[in-house]
Amino acid sequence: MPNLILHNARILTQWKKIPRAEAIAAKHGRIFAIGNNADVLALATPNTHIIDMQGARIVPGFADAHIHFYDLARRRAQVSLYETTSLEDLLHQVAEFSSTLPPKAWLLGYGWNESTWPVPRFPNRHDLDSVTGNRPAVIWRADLHAAVANSAALRAANFTADTPNPPAGVIDKDSQGQPTGVLREFAITMLQNVIPPMDEAAATANLLKVAADLHQLGIVSVHDQRMEDTTEEGPEAFRLYSRLSADGQLPMRVSCNFEAAQLDNLIRLGVQSGFGNEWVRVGHIKLFADGSLGSHTAWMLEPFEDDPDDYGMVLTPPDQVSAIVQKAHRHGLAISIHAIGDRANRTVLDIFEETLAAGSDRAPLIPHRVEHVLTIQPDDQPRLAQMGLIASLQPIHCTDDMVKVDRLWGERGRNTYLFKTLRQTGAILAFGSDAPVASPNPLWGIHAAVTRQNRKNEPAGGWYPAERLSVAEAVEAYTLGPAIAIGQSHQQGRLAPGYLADMVVLDRDIFAIPPQEIANTQVTMTVIGGQIVYQTE
Repeated sequence: MPNLILHNARILTQWKKIPRAEAIAAKHGRIFAIGNNADVLALATPNTHIIDMQGARIVPGFADAHIHFYDLARRRAQVSLYETTSLEDLLHQVAEFSSTLPPKAWLLGYGWNESTWPVPRFPNRHDLDSVTGNRPAVIWRADLHAAVANSAALRAANFTADTPNPPAGVIDKDSQGQPTGVLREFAITMLQNVIPPMDEAAATANLLKVAADLHQLGIVSVHDQRMEDTTEEGPEAFRLYSRLSADGQLPMRVSCNFEAAQLDNLIRLGVQSGFGNEWVRVGHIKLFADGSLGSHTAWMLEPFEDDPDDYGMVLTPPDQVSAIVQKAHRHGLAISIHAIGDRANRTVLDIFEETLAAGSDRAPLIPHRVEHVLTIQPDDQPRLAQMGLIASLQPIHCTDDMVKVDRLWGERGRNTYLFKTLRQTGAILAFGSDAPVASPNPLWGIHAAVTRQNRKNEPAGGWYPAERLSVAEAVEAYTLGPAIAIGQSHQQGRLAPGYLADMVVLDRDIFAIPPQEIANTQVTMTVIGGQIVYQTE
């Protein structure tokens, strides 16, 4: 009989047979029954935990389809710089954090965004030297596509005036040819390799803390994406997830992506996308076609508005992308490829079209996907649906980026963050956050998708408001869409008998309140596998 019954609720099931229900029962980690109060309560035994929800709204558990879960654990011990208001404020926070560290420890931080400062310039090594001294220090920009290192960190990685740019990376240099400390794209990898790694005990402790934070936001499942400047993060993460799963301690359902550098190893092992259990699974092979908007490294068909010679940057040459995609496809491994600019998206779609046309006896069991699809030309917009590709989008980026898009791409903004258009073409939307690039709060993401406004409700009427989604469409993209993206729609993303008992209780009905209030909604309970993992007092 059920271990948990929630009744007297307003339940969104996303199940056609019973779209809405009053009560739900869980047993052995799965949904045992769902329907009206009387029928479900009749199943209770003296050992069943019964909770009167007093009319609360319940929805399927949220998934974050694009999050750097393992990286969040690593950054748990770093200084967060999202709220810095100026370069001076950043240096003050770095100095304070430095004073808390052991003498020989590296100082690591992330989240700064110069575009919001009164004087919008990147920090440099001299700035960091003034507050860190001889302690090696590295701080990542909010988009994680650029970082700044101090002189001690540059020395540790042997950066000098003679160090050449790596492929798909830039080491900024001053008028004398000396490194400024600013590193872009794969230049960060050269530094990343000398930073002391996180040991397993710290990784475990930090991961459990991050999971607890995500539970408070109603997140029950994550698609763990890889960073562009790592080569071993995927295996490290998968080992940890597998160990925690075997011990019954993994607090989140995880689909783990691997770096393209691991492709041959996975092929030799015969591992395919989708391998695993209900807690940890092999996801996609991660590739990067280009960089980011804010770092001017998105690969564009036309130049940035503020520099007629700047078309962005290719991170992985198209012929190399094509070879990897085709090889992975032939061996049952799905691809997850980062594409921001319209030229990057067109090139990626051309490669997928060629690959799918060639066929495979061992085609992946889960769909290929394009991450971000940030700006895409009208001729290319229907192509994702036509090829069955998942559109992995991050709504919170839309409202974070809209001012930059207007400034750097001008009228091309009309082809940017196309939530409604891509959905209308038939593409499956899988929403996420890209945390730690942005907040992982799904309700902030739903608010952004539904209003196309920031949390100050600006601009009036929304930014390119024709691309707004309904609340139901946005919730589906945070629940069922991610489940489809990893081949789990038979047991995730809905509240139906036999499905995993993953659900979220909200403090207000997001389907009934004014859309501008959605961002203020709080999670009051999160249930994973029929167990309450978070509950407000």
